Amino acid sequence: MASNRIGRINEEIQRELAALIRTVKDPRVHGLVSVTAVDTTPDLRYAKIYVSVLDKSDVKEVVKGLKSAGGYLRRELGRALSLRYTPELQFVEDDSIDTGAHILSMLRNPEVVKELGDVGNDIQIYGNKLYAVINCSHKVEVMDVRTCKRIGQVDIPNCRYIRFAKGKAYVSAYVGPVAIDPNAQLGAVYEVDTASLAVTRKVTVGYQPDELEVLGEYLYVANSGGYRAPDYDSTVSVVEIYGMKQIQKIPVGINLHRIRKDRYGKLWVTSRGDYNTIPSRLYVLDRKDKNSKEMVVKDTLDIPCSEMYIQGDSLYFYSVEWNKQTERNTVTYGIIDVRTGQLVTDHFITDGTEQDIVIPYGICVHPTTGDIYVTDAKNYVSSGVLHCYDRHGKKKWSVRTGDIPAHMAFYDPQ
Repeated sequence: MASNRIGRINEEIQRELAALIRTVKDPRVHGLVSVTAVDTTPDLRYAKIYVSVLDKSDVKEVVKGLKSAGGYLRRELGRALSLRYTPELQFVEDDSIDTGAHILSMLRNPEVVKELGDVGNDIQIYGNKLYAVINCSHKVEVMDVRTCKRIGQVDIPNCRYIRFAKGKAYVSAYVGPVAIDPNAQLGAVYEVDTASLAVTRKVTVGYQPDELEVLGEYLYVANSGGYRAPDYDSTVSVVEIYGMKQIQKIPVGINLHRIRKDRYGKLWVTSRGDYNTIPSRLYVLDRKDKNSKEMVVKDTLDIPCSEMYIQGDSLYFYSVEWNKQTERNTVTYGIIDVRTGQLVTDHFITDGTEQDIVIPYGICVHPTTGDIYVTDAKNYVSSGVLHCYDRHGKKKWSVRTGDIPAHMAFYDPQ
């Protein structure tokens, strides 16, 4: 229990200091300064504060500035937190992320002298390969699933998400530049041979396609139109895999994002809304009738959903919904029964520790144990956290990750 208490105190100090550092007037404390971790002693006398700076050449001066402002920061921290004793703050440079990334790069991929690239947008396992979709670097990195040693890469412009079927990978792509543009071009889905890693075919779909799903002989692609706001797309493209051609567009809702199939052959699709007057919603697509292959919207749930994971009959979801009027996020968690479409519970974390999560950014459920994994992006610029809960929603452990952790994949060597 004591370790859990210290863990919570560390997270509270990290959260408060991330905001307080912005108020420091010392000219040495400038640029993008992130609090990556906090380590408080059990007696609360001292707290070691690990900081990272975007411009590495400034880090030593920033640390000096923070040490000089230590009294002010400690006083303000004491006002913000209800602690019997506010610990003395010890600021140090955090070089663990850079060091770890460099070591892994040298050990696993000695011929590649840089990170994977800019913005990991999806990660999936197929066969003995691990596929990482690196959005703004316009490529899919392919690695050995057991060793993470690099096998090769597939160049796809502004790639987003990946799915697999019959020895092929299907990758959605915005295609055009990474930029808001009311005249942005239509997106596409690329077919990749998983043996040769060659692009074999391409089909044009809607504007800024995000997630896609394979169901039977068809691909279903959620088109967002996010670059064209407020003129969002609102359709799901249906692609016949055999001919690799778009045969239908299903009208659903604006600014679509996620699309997942359940074991009953239904598709669950999320809409992000317009972040203002049109809220996020969850749509259910099913066959028009029992003798038809055509999919239509069969149900609309007024439940905001940012991310979801379907395990058996349970759809686990969370939502982070921004309100322009209040300029605040509303965070919710829940489980939906995919058979009935009914909300089973509005909180799958049952021990109150969801308060430790600032911005949930990814979710997975282990297929065997039922353990629930939720990532926390924190403030988007410092290290995130991966939380693990048992099947009953009780926290088991947490671990620090890199920036903005979002996607997970389970690998069973057996």
